[in-house]
Amino acid sequence: MLIAKNKPDATYYLVAIEGAEPRERWVEVGCGGTTDQPSPNPSADATPVQNPAATGGVTATHVLAISWEPAFCEDHEGKSECQRETEQTFDATHFSLHGLWPQPNGNFYCHGVDGALKEADKRNRWFELPEPDLDAATRDRLAAVMPGVLSGLERHEWIKHGTCFGGEANAYFNRAAGLAEQVNASPARTLFANKIGQSVTSAEVRAAFDQGFGEGAGARVEVHCQNQGDGREISEIIISLAGDVRGSAPLGDLMRAAAPVDADCPSGLIAETSR
Repeated sequence: MLIAKNKPDATYYLVAIEGAEPRERWVEVGCGGTTDQPSPNPSADATPVQNPAATGGVTATHVLAISWEPAFCEDHEGKSECQRETEQTFDATHFSLHGLWPQPNGNFYCHGVDGALKEADKRNRWFELPEPDLDAATRDRLAAVMPGVLSGLERHEWIKHGTCFGGEANAYFNRAAGLAEQVNASPARTLFANKIGQSVTSAEVRAAFDQGFGEGAGARVEVHCQNQGDGREISEIIISLAGDVRGSAPLGDLMRAAAPVDADCPSGLIAETSR
């Protein structure tokens, strides 16, 4: 049975398959296999269904990706934002916004993105992409939380993900920046800042999100690590979201509305800037 589309001109359908585990899953358009027709007027805002493979919450409709910039810069020293980073810069002790990504994974390049833009983006030629139409206040807000704007990251994020979010670039980036700001004002950021140069576990990270955003929030957090030398460093946090993501609901509500996820990396070092 077809339950919902990922957007009006769908690239993925949410379907229910009796006897399968999990029962509900996202499938690419054209795969076939559904037995019922879509309900009237399906839309990108269709209410997601309960995820029976998890206890509580629904399948994430978006994820918020936030990076630990000192870890990122260890493998990207040539990027402008990494050459600028010092112990005194904001991104040395705070999370950086990577992106706000509509789900399911693969829901990319939506309204107004032609083949030439897609090709330039896939080749990482970000400065060949058009600038998102942002007012001055939004640009300033974004630059504070997304150091990658120095490398054209906001152009990439808009073309690949923002065009699938719905609405204008100002609304998309203000929502993404606002969610990242909430993380930076939370015990999760404090944990990382206090543990620079030390190792932390995913359980500690998740407990910090519980403290900041309510019990159960941490179960919606994936901790991603990268290999560095003989060990691992925490490089990124991926936060599952559901509910009023396009509106004004606080981050904790969005997290607890989503289904729990695996923690992924069990532990890793909190990198410090090398400059």
